[in-house]
Amino acid sequence: MANITYIEASGHSTTVNLHEGWSLMQGATANGIDGILGECGGSCACATCHCYVDESRLSDLSPASENELVMLDNVAAERHPNSRLACQIKASAALEGLVVTLPDVQE
Repeated sequence: MANITYIEASGHSTTVNLHEGWSLMQGATANGIDGILGECGGSCACATCHCYVDESRLSDLSPASENELVMLDNVAAERHPNSRLACQIKASAALEGLVVTLPDVQE
């Protein structure tokens, strides 16, 4: 399990304890966090779970797949070097304390 903190565009912060293997998108939608839509259900086909990962923790993540990189070209909010799709980040003990910030728009 890992405690993941989501910071909504409003500045509201929520920390959720996610089970190993759950995606950050699943954790957000299951816990009513505003700012992640996840319209494709996590199949990396819509880019409505765009988030900004704490830059100091990027090396703790698996690299983005080619498909994720293509989908990131379609995000509604500004893309940054720390942009990722929350459906592609799986919770693990290595991600304990990770902070992700959600953009003000997803579509």
